[in-house]
Amino acid sequence: MSLINKQAPDFTAQAVMENDEIKSLNLHDYLKGDYGLVFFYPLDFTFVCPSEIIAFSNRMDKFKALGCKVIGVSVDSQFSHYAWRNTPVEKGGIGKINFPLVADITKSIAKDYDVLIEGAGVALRGSFLIDKAGKIRHYVINDLPLGRNVDESLRMIEALQFTEEHGEVCPAGWNKGDEGMKPSAEGVASYLEGHASAL
Repeated sequence: MSLINKQAPDFTAQAVMENDEIKSLNLHDYLKGDYGLVFFYPLDFTFVCPSEIIAFSNRMDKFKALGCKVIGVSVDSQFSHYAWRNTPVEKGGIGKINFPLVADITKSIAKDYDVLIEGAGVALRGSFLIDKAGKIRHYVINDLPLGRNVDESLRMIEALQFTEEHGEVCPAGWNKGDEGMKPSAEGVASYLEGHASAL
């Protein structure tokens, strides 16, 4: 069942925060009306995962500029998250990333977001964009070997904000600064007349 336009499943779990503090994190309290990007990954100390987490961390200034908070989630404990954060990149760690990592050791969060691989007991690479009202507006789920594109996550936030601000829709390949499309038959015709060959 699709989660689009439904309230993001709330959760409260132990997390390692940006400052290395271990504390309880509640999703809705943490977002407090901001945009949110909750992403799941299989396990700490693995292969594709550190590249994704570092890619998110390297772009946190861009996420913050868009008013979007980022939260990583895996089925590891908070102590594993802490150890991984405190292992240098050159030794297989992720270093001091600047967003929280949530411990989903009961696997209940992954189940609620429908990304849990039951037999393996780990989550697929799911990314969920949450709007200011707490609703999921976009998500994508990758199989384990397929690393996600963090820049696409940023593009989707920009697209959502564009539609909210202008009441227009974002056509294929839309990037910030591009023309939108009026959501009407006339709007589609007008847009395609000038842009169809470039799509």
